[in-house]
Amino acid sequence: MGAGQLTVTALPGLPLIGENDDLCAIIFAALEESGISLLDDDILVVAQKIISKAEGRVVSLSSITATEEACRLAKATDKEPAIVQLILDESTQILRHRPGVLIAEHKQGYVLANAGIDRSNVDSDSDQVLLLPEDSNASAARLRAQIETHSGKTLGVVIADSVGRAWRMGTTGMALGSSGITALANLRGDRDLFGRELQVSEHALADSIAAAAELLLGEANEATPVVLLRGLHLADQTQDASILFRPAHEDMFR
Repeated sequence: MGAGQLTVTALPGLPLIGENDDLCAIIFAALEESGISLLDDDILVVAQKIISKAEGRVVSLSSITATEEACRLAKATDKEPAIVQLILDESTQILRHRPGVLIAEHKQGYVLANAGIDRSNVDSDSDQVLLLPEDSNASAARLRAQIETHSGKTLGVVIADSVGRAWRMGTTGMALGSSGITALANLRGDRDLFGRELQVSEHALADSIAAAAELLLGEANEATPVVLLRGLHLADQTQDASILFRPAHEDMFR
């Protein structure tokens, strides 16, 4: 899967994204502006926020009625009841909470803070918040199909977001959805430098791609929500990022 050289390029000049915007057309305009032609095995990493915006996953807090459970959790976590209600609506279960922190298992299977609900890069003059895509793997597959049809190339698409991790401080990129790449590489049976057979090694390639791209995707006003990775071989194109979910019975944090 690896290659001798990997290039990571942020596409500049993308506009603010709104509901029903044509992301394929917008990405190709940015590629043309940058003088970049897509090649086979290129991977486009797209920030979750612009996928959610294009899919209309924006909710006004004033439209939310908080339940008694949401009000109780809001008091315990110092959060707005409407935000907590959305977290409950988007989740299968609440795993941990304390003042300022609410960890949930999202309906798609992610374990993350606030069920991925975010206010950053949403109009600051409104009470709107942004939800995750309904199905991030399906979103990646649709965008990949559109871009491959337009370009005639075989590509990969990763939808990335920044998340915290149980054992580490800070956030890093994670693949919420993917299409056209090996998301999880099984290295069991390969040999190390000394000829020993690897027994348990697996590589979360989709997350590694998201983390590499996160260096250029930016968290604030960089306005570079699409990054092109070049230099990896796509390999297994039947996987998507759902293969990265650890089964609950193997999760030591539950």
